[in-house]
Amino acid sequence: MNATPAPFPTASANAPTPDQPSADGATAPASVAHPKTIKSFVKRAGRTTTGQAKAFADLGPRFVLPYAPQPLDAASAFGRSAPLVLEIGFGMGEATAHIARVRPDDNFLCCEVHEPGVGALLKRIGEQDIANIRILQHDAVEVLDHMLPEATLDGVHIFFPDPWHKKKHNKRRLIQPPLVAKLVSRLKPGGYLHCATDWQPYAEQMLAVLSAEPALVNTAADAGLGGYAPQPDYRPLTKFENRGLRLGHGVWDLVFRRRT
Repeated sequence: MNATPAPFPTASANAPTPDQPSADGATAPASVAHPKTIKSFVKRAGRTTTGQAKAFADLGPRFVLPYAPQPLDAASAFGRSAPLVLEIGFGMGEATAHIARVRPDDNFLCCEVHEPGVGALLKRIGEQDIANIRILQHDAVEVLDHMLPEATLDGVHIFFPDPWHKKKHNKRRLIQPPLVAKLVSRLKPGGYLHCATDWQPYAEQMLAVLSAEPALVNTAADAGLGGYAPQPDYRPLTKFENRGLRLGHGVWDLVFRRRT
């Protein structure tokens, strides 16, 4: 992905922080320089395996879409018309593949710049015969700005974005009012935004930011869970999450809908 000069924090769904491993168990470098331009991701080191490289060669031409600064023709890209869900940052693609399998009537447009992660998801696509995923290996902010017109999405998934847990780094978090407003504008009326995190302070910030967006309604407002949603049945627990839960760590889901 390329950076785009917009007022959004630097963060990456599923990217590790200096003191916290990512959902796939990787560990970040000791420090990350704050760039002058803004991205929706943080580049991670990682080696593409032989199997991932083969998946790129065999399946990339079909499932990886080229970035183009023009509106996406989703029906052409997926070979059908169906509800369109954007995922920002899918890590190694474990949850993405599961959700696409259990929701075969939806199309999933997935943004990730981490090459081993893209290769891993392509490998899962081939092994599990998944047809309703397309991948953009590009900055999600630029994809939103140039490829997704307003009111084109039925849903948005942002699972376990980098929490940037040090206070001085909080401004780099992805879930901030300007990006949320942009996401909401791309949602159809009634479309949903589903975020999840395993870092409680970030969960609290997400809840505050999403609740402050006037075009969104909290689907869990009356659930008696403090504004957090029960884990939707389509989102699986990853190995990383299960390990964290065994250690007593929490996971918070937030599901908001655009007002109709």
